[in-house]
Amino acid sequence: MEAKKVLVIGSGPIIIGQAAEFDYAGTQACRSLREEGYKVVLVNSNPATIMTDTDIADRVYVEPISLEFVTEVIRKERPWGLLATLGGQVGLNMAVQLSEAGVLEEYGVKLLGTTLEAIKHAEDRELFKGAMNEINQPVPESDIFNDLEEAVAFANRIGYPIIIRPAYTLGGTGGGIAHNEDEMYEITRRGLKLSPIHQILAERSVAGWKEIEYEVMRDSADNCIIVCNMENIDPVGVHTGDSIVVAPSQTLNDLQYQMLRTASVDIIRYLKIEGGCNVQYALNPDSNEYIVIEVNPRVSRSSALASKATGYPIAKVAAKIAVGMTLDQITNAVTGETKACFEPTLDYVVTKFPRWPFEKFNLADRTLGTQMKATGEVMAIDRTLEGSLLKAIRSLEIGLDHIELKKISHENIEQLIERLHLVDDERIYVVAEALRKGINVEKIHYITKIDTFFLEKIKNIVNVEKALAKDGLTPDVLRTAKRYSMTDAVIARYANTTVDEVLKMREQNNLFPTYKYVDTCAAEFEAHTPYYYSAYAQEDEVVPRGENSVVVLGSGPIRIGQGVEFDYCSVHSSWALRKAGMQSIIINNNPETVSTDFDTSDSLYFEPLTVEDVMEIIRKEKPVGVIAQFGGQTAINLAGPLAQRGVKILGTSVDSIDMAEDRERFDDLLAELGIPRPVGALVTSDKEAQEAAKKLKYPLIVRPSYVLGGRAMEIVYNDKELDVYMKEAVVASKEHPVLIDRYMVGMEVEVDAISDGTDVCIPGIMEQIERAGVHSGDSMAVYPAQHLSQDIIDQIVDYTRRIAIGLNVKGVLNIQYIVADGELNVIEVNPRSSRTVPFISKVTGINMVECATRIALGETLDSLGLQKGLVPNKPYVAVKAPVFSFSKMGLVEIALGPEMKSTGEVMGIGRTYSEALFKAINGANMRIPEDGTIMMTVADRDKEEASQLAKGFIELGYHIEATGGTGKYFQDHGVNCTVVNKISEGDDNCADHIRQDKVDLVLNTLTAGKRPEREGFQLRRLAVEMGTPCLTSLDTAREVLRVVASRKNNANFTVEALQDFEME
Repeated sequence: MEAKKVLVIGSGPIIIGQAAEFDYAGTQACRSLREEGYKVVLVNSNPATIMTDTDIADRVYVEPISLEFVTEVIRKERPWGLLATLGGQVGLNMAVQLSEAGVLEEYGVKLLGTTLEAIKHAEDRELFKGAMNEINQPVPESDIFNDLEEAVAFANRIGYPIIIRPAYTLGGTGGGIAHNEDEMYEITRRGLKLSPIHQILAERSVAGWKEIEYEVMRDSADNCIIVCNMENIDPVGVHTGDSIVVAPSQTLNDLQYQMLRTASVDIIRYLKIEGGCNVQYALNPDSNEYIVIEVNPRVSRSSALASKATGYPIAKVAAKIAVGMTLDQITNAVTGETKACFEPTLDYVVTKFPRWPFEKFNLADRTLGTQMKATGEVMAIDRTLEGSLLKAIRSLEIGLDHIELKKISHENIEQLIERLHLVDDERIYVVAEALRKGINVEKIHYITKIDTFFLEKIKNIVNVEKALAKDGLTPDVLRTAKRYSMTDAVIARYANTTVDEVLKMREQNNLFPTYKYVDTCAAEFEAHTPYYYSAYAQEDEVVPRGENSVVVLGSGPIRIGQGVEFDYCSVHSSWALRKAGMQSIIINNNPETVSTDFDTSDSLYFEPLTVEDVMEIIRKEKPVGVIAQFGGQTAINLAGPLAQRGVKILGTSVDSIDMAEDRERFDDLLAELGIPRPVGALVTSDKEAQEAAKKLKYPLIVRPSYVLGGRAMEIVYNDKELDVYMKEAVVASKEHPVLIDRYMVGMEVEVDAISDGTDVCIPGIMEQIERAGVHSGDSMAVYPAQHLSQDIIDQIVDYTRRIAIGLNVKGVLNIQYIVADGELNVIEVNPRSSRTVPFISKVTGINMVECATRIALGETLDSLGLQKGLVPNKPYVAVKAPVFSFSKMGLVEIALGPEMKSTGEVMGIGRTYSEALFKAINGANMRIPEDGTIMMTVADRDKEEASQLAKGFIELGYHIEATGGTGKYFQDHGVNCTVVNKISEGDDNCADHIRQDKVDLVLNTLTAGKRPEREGFQLRRLAVEMGTPCLTSLDTAREVLRVVASRKNNANFTVEALQDFEME
């Protein structure tokens, strides 16, 4: 009998509201199904994930998750069943579409796990309300609307505030809280547009109640268990993804806990959900009244948290339930003894803390509400709530080592009280500061509605600070401070002493962390998975791995500029170590990832990635060395300090890393090798900047010398812009010089290579579609490069080899080049794995991370059998396209520039460039209309090029609208277009056209200045708010034109599994 095939749908690119938790769930599920003897077919467009590796599923389709492509996969593979509850909202919506289009019926595909009925009852607001009424579960007063005026009338009748939620969206997209009629109009209009079925729910707000979540499992035999319950520190009104969450719940009494537990079981039984499910409640803090907010009939962000918090592998169990197994037949992989029907119990406290992208978007609206804004999260485990909160804060990597914000420490009581009213990303630090200044707990509770229990815990931390400041360092206070997981540096700061003194007293009193198991059952059974957290307690449960072990540093929370790609690299490094006969130890704090799964490494430490926390683990484990090149900037930043403390860094040395990152040393190296780079200067004042500009000539690219990921970088075109930048964006000084480089207009080329210090292997060269000046993480990239001459290719290989040997790289390195006027220049070199490593590894079939790990352990390119120089191109093309989450963040500039803004990426792969490009654009959800109106407004320097593009669009049957200057130029140059008013020119202007949905695509390039009051900025924001595609680069527009043109000529597209491509 042939093995049954199961199709698993992934969740596509990472966006705000849907991060790496689905990579983790999907990977676990695919493996779980294969354990049971099924063949797994996977569709997912995100190349940065472990789940799209060819060894996770039997057939991997990196194709857009859209009806036409998934149907094609089903037609080709003919699966027996479809599993859709592991791909987040994307997977669920896809299953509903496939069913409604009759595809599942036509090909006889069975929907596994939760039925379509149940999905609809949980997702469709009207059906959900009906279901809850059937079983007497309370829901808030609400109604469903397709019509704007009716919704507003309802709101005026029952009173504000009103919460608006669009149907079938995720992460609260398009929703919001309306406090008056004007806001009601605005939010409803947006919500209707963003809902795929043009429907919203308006409901009475219960903001200020406690928000509680239950994670439940049910199988087909109606067995139910509660995996975990969680409580949000922030009350209802803040999206749970933006809340600080603790597990298990801390403030419920037994009656309340049992009441909500019973309700959860009743709901999941009534809806007949099979697998994992998440129920959210609001509980009135002054009584036992509660309401059901929503039910997610799928694996969610909270399930990833619940899995990591309890050690109970939800996705793994859910996949087995989907194919008909029951909880009492499934073994819990963590204990290896108990069955999956055994409810976890916790003897520790877990805190989840969101990571927001506001440092990248300084103008963004930081208010937290029902629409999620965090890009990622960290989790911390401790025996005390205080300890777990402080660990979480220092895991965030936002420059804080304690619950204390420098910028508000001088504020007086009135100012702090005013700040307490703001619900934003800094509120928890304001609470701590208020407690320091003596504002009482009752008052803070009255303003913030945060439960007094949590406020008292923060007050305990403040009391320890005060004791340290008053009595200095004493063994008793030190013991409490360490129990609360305060770092030595923080203790020293409050006690006004040195870190060495603190360490001395710790040694005298034998105050060192002990490590505890996360074992799902409060030590009632023995656990087989070494999954640890630190606590200052009596006994230690760690078995050190000893002389054969290597530590892999993870990459911490997901944020813009450091996404799931680096987690992918950490996981592969851990697997490579095991393959090479070593024991791997991972240190990380991100609950959404595969790297923190219980069976990825031999030992897992869920700890902050700070020097002190990592050193404690190394002191305990005594590994052979540490690998730092795969955890992004997080891990690279730890390499130096660890090396100073005598830890061996495997692979590329700390000195080499410094040589690549220190501007002057790097310039010297390039000069020595005779390799050109764009000319530039280091300046320390406005005056020097103007002098340098005269020599270098505009346009120039300017940036502070001490940041990464392109933050605060700008391109300036004249003296005035330079002057504004030097005065407003940065303050140049001797300590912090500013770098000024000639901005070369050309094509960017990116290379990832593997080196053993004597030679290099280059799996492939990628070229970027957007011209230089757009951050490489935000550009579309093509493999193999399409427009390079053989001479330039040879030069790239030669430069890459010389730089790798010059830096003595042992492992991976990433180099960005620019080709301008036929000349090759180096822009930057990163002696670590880059964002494109997973992409290149997948398309070339060379596992770069594994090779680099083996080289770090002392092997060579020869011993690994790798080809030297450039590996020949494959007979297919792959395109990587960025995906943005602008609709989630108000007031953010969406124009692309040297600062990275995308949250995720997709890949398109095909036989030809245009096929790959079509799939990438499709997968990235750029909804390019087949016909309609395109509005163009471009800067003077782009007019000539834009007019050529406009002619191309007209030939394809589009209508062009343009404002003032652009329109006049177009008409003078023979482009047939309609001229419309600018926003400032009165009524019926370009903005009105976008609002009225008369425009299908906006093309707008930057004029000088990125200030919100400027016309272009308003136009771009409006396009985002209204869901109209908006392109800000002529290069992207040109490629879009090409795709549309090839679609018109009806080129056929096929789907193929990565396994088929690899055969070639």
